Amino acid sequence: MSIKTFINLPVKDLNRAVDFFTALGFTFDQRFTDENATCMVISDDSYAMLLVEPFFRQFTKKELVDANKATEVLVALGLESRAQVDELAGKAFAAGAQPANEPMDEGPMYGKSFHDLDGHIWEVFHMDLSGITG
Repeated sequence: MSIKTFINLPVKDLNRAVDFFTALGFTFDQRFTDENATCMVISDDSYAMLLVEPFFRQFTKKELVDANKATEVLVALGLESRAQVDELAGKAFAAGAQPANEPMDEGPMYGKSFHDLDGHIWEVFHMDLSGITG
C-alpha cells in the first residue's frame, strides 16, 4: 500500500513560514498554495500543509495549541547521514529557529531538534542501522 503523509500545522504568518522553510531547502507545491495555505514538499510521499490559524480552525472543533507554550506533535525527519542532520539544523538555526532539546548522539541514533518560527518542534535525525542486529 502506498500512503502519502500530510502534516497540517497552523502558522501565524504564512509568508514568514515559507521564507523560513525555503531557507532550509524545502520547496512548495504551488498548486496547493494561496493566501491561506501552502503545501511544503518534504519528500515524494510526505508533505507539510502550513495553514494560517484562522483557516486551520475550520478543520477542528478543538482549541489550537500555542506551540510556544505546549506541544501537541513532534515532527521527525529521518535523514541519510549525520552530515545532513548538521546541515539542516544549521540552516534552521541560521534562519531563526531555536534549539528544542539537547543534541542526541546515542550509538546508532544521531539527531538535533529545533523550534520553527511558530514554535513547532522539528527533529532531524540519522539512524545507522548497519550495526544493529535483531
